[in-house]
Amino acid sequence: MFYVYVLKSKKDNKLYIGCTSDLRRRYHEHNNGQSLSTKNRRPFELIYYEAYSSSKDAIARERKLKRFKNSYTELKKRLYNSIM
Repeated sequence: MFYVYVLKSKKDNKLYIGCTSDLRRRYHEHNNGQSLSTKNRRPFELIYYEAYSSSKDAIARERKLKRFKNSYTELKKRLYNSIM
């Protein structure tokens, strides 16, 4: 399985979107400071993920969320509405 995931920084409340084939490993890497892009924003909590059977589909979804503001905005609305 391949995953697109959203982490929320407990330090600054900002979201991070990523893609991986091993969600547990990647989550621990983010929280242990092994990812340069998120090292200064830890700790994180996993707030959302989607599972895909192909890496191609997962990468396409991650890119869509990162490149197209509307997709990202809609996902944020869904996430914040489910938390509140």
